[in-house]
Amino acid sequence: MDLGLTNKVILITGGTQGIGGAISRSLAFEGGIPVFIGRNKEVGELLESELLNKGQKAFFLQGDLNHKGTCKELVLTVKERYGKIDALVNNAGANDGIGLENGNPESFTKSVFNNLNHYYEMAHFCLPYLKASKGNIINISSKVALTGQGNTSGYAAAKGAQLALTREWAAELLPFDIRVNAILPAEVLTPLYKNWLSSFDDPESKLKSITSKIPLGKRMTTAEEVADLAVFLLSKRSSHTTGQFLFVDGGYVHLDRSLT
Repeated sequence: MDLGLTNKVILITGGTQGIGGAISRSLAFEGGIPVFIGRNKEVGELLESELLNKGQKAFFLQGDLNHKGTCKELVLTVKERYGKIDALVNNAGANDGIGLENGNPESFTKSVFNNLNHYYEMAHFCLPYLKASKGNIINISSKVALTGQGNTSGYAAAKGAQLALTREWAAELLPFDIRVNAILPAEVLTPLYKNWLSSFDDPESKLKSITSKIPLGKRMTTAEEVADLAVFLLSKRSSHTTGQFLFVDGGYVHLDRSLT
């Protein structure tokens, strides 16, 4: 199936590892030009070299999206290099564990800002180029936006807001044929997830406890499975899909945990 992504320039924030890295690899495999943004220069350059050595296209940009002016600067760099932007995948963020009891108003505000504001900024600065290309936006949210988790108020608030913005932008951008959708992963064994697991006395036991509650296959979702949906949504094969929240989670959110 030709997804029509050849030479499409697509920005992926947090695109060097985890779900973002898997999206970058999948896009490169389909002939697209993933422009992946990350803080870690070494990790980003390794991914860029990996893809280029395969004869694929790729471009790494280092930057902290939470620093003032960075988002605008990165978008302009991409426009100057390629002359266009075909799509944006907002993905960067971290579950920082700022809750009601283990946080305060200041840390909550910072958590929401760090996980949300760059979604708006990247979309805002990409918009003129997305209008020209009739492109699209994917916001990577989280099941936490709907299920809650406990002790992560800032992250949950940001993820819920991302869903609200998905519908708001889908409505606002209809006249420009720009599609906007959200993907909600649940349990995916990313580097950040592994770091969280390592905080427990028995990480392996904790992992088994989690996977036992995932209805389909009793296993974690892979980053590649999330990436495959993202790439389909970015493609012309999904040309009439907008304003949707899509789940890649083995039934975690919508099926009864008592299922065996």
